Amino acid sequence: MTSQPSQNQTVKYITLVVTAMGAFLTPFMSSSINIALPSIGKEFTMDAVLLGWVATSYLLAAAIFVLPCGRLGDLYGRKKLFLYGTVLYAASSFLSAVAPSAVLLIGFRILQGIGAAMIFGTVIAILTSVFPLGERGKAIGINVASTYSGLSLGPVLGGFLTQHFGWRSIFLLNVVGGLIIIGGVLWKLTGEWAEAKGERFDWVGALLSSLMLVAVILGFSRLPALPGVGLILAGIVALVVFVWWERRVRYPLLPIELFSQNRVFAFSNLAALINYSATFAIGFLLSLYLQYIKGLTPQNAGLILVAQPIMMAIFSPFAGRLSDRIESRILASTGMGLIVVGLIGFSLLSDHTPIAYITAILLLVGIGFALFSSPNMNAIMSSVEKRFYGIASATLATMRSTGQALSIGLVMLIFTLYIGKVQITPAYYAPFLTSVKIAFATFALLCGLGVVVSLVRGNVR
Repeated sequence: MTSQPSQNQTVKYITLVVTAMGAFLTPFMSSSINIALPSIGKEFTMDAVLLGWVATSYLLAAAIFVLPCGRLGDLYGRKKLFLYGTVLYAASSFLSAVAPSAVLLIGFRILQGIGAAMIFGTVIAILTSVFPLGERGKAIGINVASTYSGLSLGPVLGGFLTQHFGWRSIFLLNVVGGLIIIGGVLWKLTGEWAEAKGERFDWVGALLSSLMLVAVILGFSRLPALPGVGLILAGIVALVVFVWWERRVRYPLLPIELFSQNRVFAFSNLAALINYSATFAIGFLLSLYLQYIKGLTPQNAGLILVAQPIMMAIFSPFAGRLSDRIESRILASTGMGLIVVGLIGFSLLSDHTPIAYITAILLLVGIGFALFSSPNMNAIMSSVEKRFYGIASATLATMRSTGQALSIGLVMLIFTLYIGKVQITPAYYAPFLTSVKIAFATFALLCGLGVVVSLVRGNVR
């Protein structure tokens, strides 16, 4: 007869594998579909704006629904939400693969984004529920490494599939991955992990948080135009009303005391928001720089840019294990410090900068991000009670999505101010390079602020 400890280890292993696959699939979809956009646009005769919604609809839906999904996991069971999310993700991936029109494809992508929100709104919470404090950092590190592996392999594998089998094959691959995850969940994940069962769901809070995120994300994409400013102001108003409502409702979507009375939780999430705001646009900026200023092909530029996520994937498990023994505040702050050094290095780019210099900085930033991400995530999840695991995981995911949107929005604002809405031709290379350097310098200052925020968060233990 199998011993109980052996069974527990098997459950832990299966949980780690299943959640790692979930963490891989969602970023893989995000990064791989970008390579396929030209093929999709050609097949459906889509203009640039409509084509952009193929990618944006997924990201926006995921950002809007992740917080409510995290709370639903706390109320009705994280396993259930994770399973239903994977089913929805796999089904919408299949529907996307057979979509006969652009409008239907975008609609199915929205459903896919909701499924993704259900997955990464619960995945870290499930890991935290299964792995005790002394093992949690290692498990989270492996999960984070899976996320970065998805980001790394997405463009490479997506390009291969699109070239040899067509863009629809990317979605079919996600169907296969989803079915494997579903099998693993039904086979070995026995817990429900619903510590907040019996409490009511805050529908008003969910609506207000969704309005806030939509307004802010869309607003930043339209700056500095007046509609962009108006949307951001509307988002701020929605935030104020959201906080007011959450303070008065009995069972809030996001308990405000997690921020007002939990220093580690509040400052760790703020550090995550700052970090993603300062780093997400690195790949975007360098992709343009390498192709416009250095004259590289898209394929060669992609091979250089993959250096950062490779380092993130390699070092994240190591950083996670360290955070089980060393205070997360020290590791995460050190990681952000390395990122600051890298951003300063990027702010010194010129048209004669060696490729080796750029690659070396990408390696440094990748290591810094790994040192920050896993320990910071471990700190957040270890600072709350079990009944808040889902909402804590979802809050972190919301910070990530919002930071990513703000990062791109800030770059677009700088581009608009320095080069205007013109096509980047050789005549505009000089102001373009200036705007890139200003963006990196701004990100370095922002990330420097993040180091301070990370340091003052306090200790988890």
